[in-house]
Amino acid sequence: MTVAQMGAKIATGDRRALARAITLIESSRPDHRTQALDLLADVTGAGRQALRIGLSGTPGVGKSTFIESFGLMLTGQGLRVAVLAVDPSSARSGGSILGDKTRMERLSRDPLAFIRPSPSQTHLGGVARRTREAVSLCEAAGFDVILIETVGVGQSETLVAEMVDLFVLLMAPAGGDELQGVKRGIMEMADLILVNKADGDLRAAAMRTVADYAGALHLLRKRPYDPPKFPKALPVSAIEQAGMEAAWADMQALAQWRRDQGHFVRRRAEQARHWFETEVREGLLAQLTADPDLRAKMADLGAQVAEGRAAPTAAAAEVLSVLPKLS
Repeated sequence: MTVAQMGAKIATGDRRALARAITLIESSRPDHRTQALDLLADVTGAGRQALRIGLSGTPGVGKSTFIESFGLMLTGQGLRVAVLAVDPSSARSGGSILGDKTRMERLSRDPLAFIRPSPSQTHLGGVARRTREAVSLCEAAGFDVILIETVGVGQSETLVAEMVDLFVLLMAPAGGDELQGVKRGIMEMADLILVNKADGDLRAAAMRTVADYAGALHLLRKRPYDPPKFPKALPVSAIEQAGMEAAWADMQALAQWRRDQGHFVRRRAEQARHWFETEVREGLLAQLTADPDLRAKMADLGAQVAEGRAAPTAAAAEVLSVLPKLS
């Protein structure tokens, strides 16, 4: 299949072509990257502007269960939903389990849904390096909502906020010290905090946890792109599908307010610039490691630093000094 044929099929919403296209953009082969760039150039600006929602949460909080329940609610309303789930890669072997389709069995069978697990490849930020490109492809395929599930809560998880319109933090009821386990940085990025498992014996604890997070959010500095009462905390139950409608209504209201106030377009422009600069930095690093002479010099200086014969800062400056200067 040629790039032009793949782009045409994606425009019709062909899920198989979309899956092949994401595989193409995730490849690091030089010829595949060339084809991927051609494909992205073809689809840029095509399709509809989907609502991009980032979802993060502590391991075991029920992210996959929530996404399946939430996704089925959206498809039940006739919306097309794409799920880009990022699985952590092993720093030792480089492998990933990629089990999200198994955990979202019902949603994966829904004709209005598309689920794509991708390895993080040890990329910081809780997202794979090519996740943003996958978002562009999903928009070209005509999806209405794109859910980006990150690998888990951590300071680096805030990077996902640079590619989404809304950032949702999923938390579980806890015993009183739950706020101590959440980084301030990720709290400041959250637009909604959803306390999952608000059912059965945990319902009372969940409501107390919602109140705790609501109080903590009020102490954070007010952001210019938030209407009154946002960010906020809400209880949900993925098992009982409770609170989903209220959470979705708040997401829509927040997105619409930001559109009306001009924040939506401005934020997307800032994100595009951010990812342009990120690609330039990572491209320069790739060129640095691809040059055999520079690679040998880095290995030599790295050994000197490890042995204590050179300072890391001075060694780095020496490597940078031999880089070709821009004319």
